[in-house]
Amino acid sequence: MMRYIRYVSIAIFALALILIALANRITVPVRLVPGELNRFTALSPATEVPLFVVIFAAILAGLILGFIWEWIREAGERAAAAAQAREMARLRAEITRLKRDKHEGSDEVIALLDTGR
Repeated sequence: MMRYIRYVSIAIFALALILIALANRITVPVRLVPGELNRFTALSPATEVPLFVVIFAAILAGLILGFIWEWIREAGERAAAAAQAREMARLRAEITRLKRDKHEGSDEVIALLDTGR
């Protein structure tokens, strides 16, 4: 059931993108440098593209910048999680060593029962 809901959601999203593209087919000039600053630059590349390309490119650029911003923001949390994982591995190794030392020289059956295997 969830698979069909996902397919319907994707279809609605695709239909919305297609409708936006069809409604914004007019071509607009896209310049790297604004017209007033052309005299200060050696070259001023400009091209004509449909408006929906500009809209979709702006949305994509916003998504990419947002993902990068969030990745940078969570760097401290990732470092803390990695430190906790290292500490947990160290403590597990110490518990294993202490259990082994506790049962050194004792009966193997009792040692196996105590470790829970």
